[in-house]
Amino acid sequence: MIRRLYDGAIACMVFGIWIAQVVSPKARRWIAGRCQWRSRVLVPPPERQPVLWMHVASLGEFEQGRPLLEALRRRYPSAWIVLSFFSPSGYEVRKNYVIVDNICYLPADTRRQAHDFIHRIQPDLAVFVKYDFWANHLFALRQRGTPILLVSALFRAGQPFFQPWGGLWRQMLRCFSHIFTQDAASVERLRRIGLSDKASAVGDTRVDRVAQLANEHSALERPLLSVDVVAGSTWPADEELLLSALHHPASSHLCWVIAPHEPSERCVRRLTARIRRSWARYSEWDGQTPVAVMVIDSVGLLARLYRYGRIAYIGGGFGRGIHNTLEPAAYGLPLLFGPKYERFEEARQFVRRGGAFPVRTSEELLERIRQLQQPDAYARASAAVRQFIAENQGATERILQWIEATLAERIPL
Repeated sequence: MIRRLYDGAIACMVFGIWIAQVVSPKARRWIAGRCQWRSRVLVPPPERQPVLWMHVASLGEFEQGRPLLEALRRRYPSAWIVLSFFSPSGYEVRKNYVIVDNICYLPADTRRQAHDFIHRIQPDLAVFVKYDFWANHLFALRQRGTPILLVSALFRAGQPFFQPWGGLWRQMLRCFSHIFTQDAASVERLRRIGLSDKASAVGDTRVDRVAQLANEHSALERPLLSVDVVAGSTWPADEELLLSALHHPASSHLCWVIAPHEPSERCVRRLTARIRRSWARYSEWDGQTPVAVMVIDSVGLLARLYRYGRIAYIGGGFGRGIHNTLEPAAYGLPLLFGPKYERFEEARQFVRRGGAFPVRTSEELLERIRQLQQPDAYARASAAVRQFIAENQGATERILQWIEATLAERIPL
């Protein structure tokens, strides 16, 4: 009965996206990417072994899984690697990622499409990143006997897995051969529903990724000049705070970078119309003219932008929750963000260690920036975030060891 209700919910979701494509470009891309998907999902050549499949929701989860993908390519150079996305925003940015052999959309999670997708790629191992897993795909993998991993998982008490009515969700978790979590609290929650024997707390693979990025010294094509505050993934509520602060006389000497979460023409125009200091769009900047405010009007640059800043402001803290704090932390930037950060373990850690500071008003933002202009205060905050990054690396290697042992038992390589 519950399975049929789930199937009905999937059908309603797909129908809703079909309707939404009338007004939503993202919905149109979601539908277009799945039209005739069988022709886009390549059958692995017989000589390419093993067949490894990783699924991610979008760009953030891709970056989370990327260290493991690249480690798998190094360990298994003849492997056939499939990477699937749920969201168009992730697929469009990474559709030409050269490490893998086939990049595609995950078909809608109907029983037939899940069966056909799994039958077509015939994976020797399936890896889901963080949370984006689907019942019919999981059940098809389990029926086939494929080892299934969940990596960088993070569980909270209010999730369906831990509710009296969450039987289907618990069935989904039991499909996994092993679950690698970000923290010990998640393992404890899994223990309460009888799953601790297949769970390990190894940390977040994103830490390995951001540390890798920081060590690669990957510069922008047009490097930024001296930047005091890099504000990343900002929403309108964050921009209200930032605009009030950057227009205050006390911050007249500061240089700012603002990277909207949605850098569409509409959002960029809305933001720049309110800036009363010298500003430029990064896409139009000549690379030399000093400006007080640089507005980032394209995607894919944020992780490298933090290299040029001294302080990071992370957007989302006045809405559903803050965005990636690990990327700026890898460069040792003290962190500022709005009050809604409690769901994010790394943010709580940064606050406890004295490397991050929640703010509610532009006055609080300016005061924290003023404090961080003091060399001793800045050094303490920077050391705190760097120490967290140093202590939490290594999840990728521990997951890779499990994969190597599992595949060695199944496939003669």
